Amino acid sequence: MYRPRIIPVLLLKNKHLIKTRKFKEDRYIGDPINAIRIFNESFADELIVLDIYATRENRCISSELVRLLNDETNMPFGVGGGIKNCHQIMELIQAGAEKVIIGSEAYFNPKFINEAANRFGSSTIMVCIDVKNDFWGKPKVYVNNGKHATGKTPLEFAKYMEQMGAGELIIQSIERDGEMNGYDVALLEKITSSIQIPVVALGGAGTIEHFTELYSRVQVNGLAAGSFFIYNDKNRGVLINYPGKKICEQLSLITK
Repeated sequence: MYRPRIIPVLLLKNKHLIKTRKFKEDRYIGDPINAIRIFNESFADELIVLDIYATRENRCISSELVRLLNDETNMPFGVGGGIKNCHQIMELIQAGAEKVIIGSEAYFNPKFINEAANRFGSSTIMVCIDVKNDFWGKPKVYVNNGKHATGKTPLEFAKYMEQMGAGELIIQSIERDGEMNGYDVALLEKITSSIQIPVVALGGAGTIEHFTELYSRVQVNGLAAGSFFIYNDKNRGVLINYPGKKICEQLSLITK
């Protein structure tokens, strides 16, 4: 039976594992290698690792770090942070990454997505679209860690990235990041019903019910989360865990 992938998301700052809320309030969590070992031993479907300071520091996520991560895991993983050219993608793939995740550069240089997809295959190229409401309450795409407003709607940008050759999209809610109050179901429903490529949902998951609520209404290909897998509950006591079996049991009850 088909089910979406259940994907922990790890955020890095200076090679340390951190967690944010609404793209702010960096909180130190610990050693990312230890977290990866836990997810590996728990047979996580997949992993996403993002160096969220790479773009603002004008560098790419370290291929040496990716190599270390690859040495510790058997599961497929995607990496992102400051990726701007095909040479960097090649280094990251050679270091062990199965997919690369491109964020701000997809907006500033959309032809790069087409170039990368043609060279490495669209299945290797994921584009992360960060979304928050503008002054008038309309969802818009933001880049540079949520600081730069593009004026584009998530739907039009998602369609454009599909045309450029992206193999998969991550739709991330900035306002729900770390809040553990549920995914933006309406936004995800609108996007997934309008494009053909796979979509991974990110931002807001805090309970198993949030996973099932989204999947019961939206045909997403991946259910990604950070806080859900890092914290014990909404009190935010650190307890890195992967209750994949429990999630899968609940998802299996949903009739599509």
